[in-house]
Amino acid sequence: MTNFVMEMRSKAEGAAEFLSGLASPHRLLILCLLAAGERSVGTLVEETGIGQTSMSQHLAKLKKEGLVDFRRDHRTLYYFISDPAALEIMGVLYNRFCKKD
Repeated sequence: MTNFVMEMRSKAEGAAEFLSGLASPHRLLILCLLAAGERSVGTLVEETGIGQTSMSQHLAKLKKEGLVDFRRDHRTLYYFISDPAALEIMGVLYNRFCKKD
């Protein structure tokens, strides 16, 4: 196996791990909303219909994967896409699947 193939294998593993964070309709819905700008947790719950507990779990996974981050304003958490690659990919997905026709 050449060095090039070994490097590509390593990058493919990293890409697969990155994509696993996106591999949920709920997480993709959340990311579609965040692709349009930061949102509070309450707004995300309201807009998606995902329950508070489930929303917290999805946001925790996205945060753990390094796809999103948050800022705190008093008691309110505002989430946003923090990973440049995720923002770029979500831009494509947003234009293809999320935006209104």
